[in-house]
Amino acid sequence: MSRLPLLRRLRDDKSGVALLEFAFSLPIVLTLSLTGAELTNYIITKMRVSQIALHLADNAARIGSGTQLQAKTISEADINDLLTGADMQSGELKLLTNGRVTISSIEPDPTNTGKSRIRWQRCQGSKTALSSTYGAQGDKNLAGVGPSTRQVAAPDNGVTMFVEVRFQYTPLIKTSLSPTSEMNEIASMMVRDRRDTTDDSNLGSAATHPRGIYKVSGVSPSMCSAGQAYLET
Repeated sequence: MSRLPLLRRLRDDKSGVALLEFAFSLPIVLTLSLTGAELTNYIITKMRVSQIALHLADNAARIGSGTQLQAKTISEADINDLLTGADMQSGELKLLTNGRVTISSIEPDPTNTGKSRIRWQRCQGSKTALSSTYGAQGDKNLAGVGPSTRQVAAPDNGVTMFVEVRFQYTPLIKTSLSPTSEMNEIASMMVRDRRDTTDDSNLGSAATHPRGIYKVSGVSPSMCSAGQAYLET
């Protein structure tokens, strides 16, 4: 029996062409789709982290107790409330679980005219490896704080709040499909009202407002490290 008719039918049969084309293109289409989904999630997350940094800087510039006729005072409770609020705002991102927040008070350096200093700094977040990359409490003689092209300085006789939010990104699928595994967003705001920046560190353990922050009974300061000085040095 001749096999030629069967071979001709197989040669001319095109019913499986579409299936073969789909099989060959599926890996490419799937990779593009997953990459698109990962990049979209990354961009949305980065935008949310950026907005948290901006809102935190704005809120830090607004806190304080007092009337319009007096300089407003800030306390450790005010700062802790700011950080707790940022964590609540982050929702399912769980900012303080997956990241680190640093708030710095940029004030004029009294010993170096025209320069700034980081008067006080407070932090919260489980990812202690993601600490601030733009200075620490007590740094002085600074031209500004922040990236070289976006540095902020203290206004004359005023205060600027500088916030850095560092976040460990959790990918939807795979880290290699997203630009980076860490996000670093910064924001700053000038304090619009007069702020009480007086310091009584010279009283030692009896001080009530070292570095310009009033103590509150039962409230622990959110220090950035175990060795961070509490009193002015």
